[in-house]
Amino acid sequence: MCYIRAYLRASTDGQDASRAKEQLKAFAAERSLQIVSWYEENESGAKLARPVLFRLLADAHDGDILLVEQVDRLSRLTQGDWEKLKAELQAKHIRVVALDLPTSWLMAAKADEFTGRMFEAINSMLLDMLAAVARKDYDDRRRRQAQGQAKAKAEGRYRGRVEDVARNAGIASMLKSGQSWSAIQAATGCSRATIAKIAKRQARAA
Repeated sequence: MCYIRAYLRASTDGQDASRAKEQLKAFAAERSLQIVSWYEENESGAKLARPVLFRLLADAHDGDILLVEQVDRLSRLTQGDWEKLKAELQAKHIRVVALDLPTSWLMAAKADEFTGRMFEAINSMLLDMLAAVARKDYDDRRRRQAQGQAKAKAEGRYRGRVEDVARNAGIASMLKSGQSWSAIQAATGCSRATIAKIAKRQARAA
């Protein structure tokens, strides 16, 4: 028996990784599929090191389905990192189903061996293509952002991102009280990178 595991990702602390949850629920309900587990995290899709995604992979059984809203929720990775992630998926024969990739929808349906292998091959090719497009979009946005910041700095208008002082003070307090990073993430919705930054700040001040 295969299980459907839904993965939700947002790239910043200010975004809500559960935004697409209703769409995934509707997709599953229309096909009489049951989502057995939800995995939500706030991390960049350009990073391979995503704790929640790798917890999903560790939990998954052979042949399970990884359900995402869009391919870029799973990957904005470089080619090398995408190949590493694909190897992890293939090791457990995990099938990726993305709402923005209609050919992948058939991966969640029963099919004979020939049809299944054909669509698996087609889906793999299209996944590679969309992952490459997602990475290009990421690189293009980063380049435009850097150009905008350089222009703003030259004109004396750039001030950088405003720190959420109240939230970060709360994170610092939770770190001091010995709470785990996972508990802090669950309570504040922040990324592990933010916790690491505050932990380093505390260490320097100690």
